[in-house]
Amino acid sequence: MTHRVRGIGAGRPALPLRPGVGVTQRPVGAQDLGAALEAVRTGPQGPRVAAIFDFGGTVVHGFNPPPLPRRLLRRCSTQGALTATLLGSIRGARSEGEYERFLQSVMYSWAGTAEDELARLGRQAFARSVYGHIYPEAWRLVREHEAAGHTLVLISSVTCYQVRPVAEELGVPHVLCTAMAVQDGVLTGHVEGKPLWRNGKADAVRRFAITHDIDLTQSWAYADSAADLPLLQTAGHPVAVNPDPRVVLEAAEKDWPVLHFRPRQAPGATDYARTLAGFTGLLGGALFGVAAKAHTKQRRQMADSMMTYAADTTLRGTGVKVRVVGAGNARAPRPAVFIFNHQSQFDIVVLAEVLGTGFTGIAKREITKNPIFGPLMRFVEVTFIDRADTAAAKAALEPVVDTLRGGLSVVIAPEGTRSLTPRIGPFKKGAFHIARQAGVPVIPVVIRNAGEIAWRNSAVLRKGVVDVAVLPPIDVSGWDPADMDAEVEQVRQLFVDTLLHWPESRPGG
Repeated sequence: MTHRVRGIGAGRPALPLRPGVGVTQRPVGAQDLGAALEAVRTGPQGPRVAAIFDFGGTVVHGFNPPPLPRRLLRRCSTQGALTATLLGSIRGARSEGEYERFLQSVMYSWAGTAEDELARLGRQAFARSVYGHIYPEAWRLVREHEAAGHTLVLISSVTCYQVRPVAEELGVPHVLCTAMAVQDGVLTGHVEGKPLWRNGKADAVRRFAITHDIDLTQSWAYADSAADLPLLQTAGHPVAVNPDPRVVLEAAEKDWPVLHFRPRQAPGATDYARTLAGFTGLLGGALFGVAAKAHTKQRRQMADSMMTYAADTTLRGTGVKVRVVGAGNARAPRPAVFIFNHQSQFDIVVLAEVLGTGFTGIAKREITKNPIFGPLMRFVEVTFIDRADTAAAKAALEPVVDTLRGGLSVVIAPEGTRSLTPRIGPFKKGAFHIARQAGVPVIPVVIRNAGEIAWRNSAVLRKGVVDVAVLPPIDVSGWDPADMDAEVEQVRQLFVDTLLHWPESRPGG
């Protein structure tokens, strides 16, 4: 007798696994994610329901070993050796022997190391590379469980030094992991308590459920390997993610849903060629745009022409598509303060494509050092601010009110900096103060998937589709400038909600 592994949403029309990035080639395909999200939305709600995510292989995929010369250099450096151990074990062990070797390695190499140092290296490794290994599909599942009011848990057989930075970025408040013994702030070289391996994970989840009044029969668990079968069996809603052969068989036998997540790939030759074409198009388009309006001797006309042609030639050169809902809100009312979620340098191109003409921006002073974007942004009269000097930053923003009153719109990223992931960070209030003083509305521009086109710490461009939702204008004239925290948070939540439930039709008509 043969068994068929049931994929969530089987028989439904295929949906993109990641917006604009393509579909999986797995037998159980992209429709699984959409149905999984719908199952969470329509399932039991509230904090007594837990959403338990295994770490390695389910939320984060692993790392390939670095080239031999780099491994040799790391062995010569204490910090490099510690970082290599942190990264190398993120995927998680696939067998008991492999897990024992992991524990022996960390107990030996981390003994005598300050806990604060390991925590620092873990955060550093996350910011440099681990962020790019978070599955976008896992991100969306976490957000859906969060919206359902579920208690979020990230569990792993590795240590909290590796897991906690990811949990913090995902907004997961509870972390269960193998604890290392610490004395006077220094690791002793021993494990504290029982390692979270196989039954250890399941036992940790049961203890957590008792402590936090969790109903496991209504809860969800996501995991990938045979060692995680006891964990999956603790929950009323087990889901096999990227399952190994043993889990495939178990899922078939028990009719568990199966999801396949696709890792973000390292750039290839076509990506480098695309990047070169993009930068060539950007510079060529910018120069052509300025030349096309040079006869007017009007800087604003030349700046508008430059941005229009530069965006168009960059998009054509890279093959990146931009899809917009709510395009009418980008044209009127004008002038306005346009605020956007910032994850990529490619956002500049996207904004120029969506907003067209008649706008300038506010950016951090550091971008003036960029040999490409720095000169272009100076030409379109971007206001540069020094984030390290609050008084100077406020003074630099005062002329922006006059810019708006003069009829030119302004683009601002209220988060203040690019984020590593799709997470919407806290909003600064400067954009809202400026809009109120100038008597213009704030218009949210929600960008989805730009971080997949150009990663936070990478200059390489990838092919794909960037989705943009321009939301209806927000009147801030009645806001109390001394007390607008609640209103600003409501606007930030609009971004969160839009990314979670992308609009089908144009907002505001």
